Amino acid sequence: MPYAISWMDEPGTAELRLELRGAHLDYMRENLARVLASGGLLDDPGEVGLGGLILLDIDSREEAENFVKADPFYTGGLYKNPVITRWRKAFYDGKAFI
Repeated sequence: MPYAISWMDEPGTAELRLELRGAHLDYMRENLARVLASGGLLDDPGEVGLGGLILLDIDSREEAENFVKADPFYTGGLYKNPVITRWRKAFYDGKAFI
């Protein structure tokens, strides 16, 4: 069952986001088999990262928690309070599933 992981960056961490970005992207690439979708949450002009969203295809909440705990954005202190929620795929990639 897929899980949605979302977070908002800690205040004042714009430079930290840039420092950790390469390691985070490497981590995401290493886990592409489990990542349905992923991307940053941006300010309205699309210039500043504010947080992120990951849709992860895994079997349990524990796996989602472990995924977060290994993410360089998390271990580096960019975000501290991720929201992990089970997600039902209703419409995805131009297809209806319900």
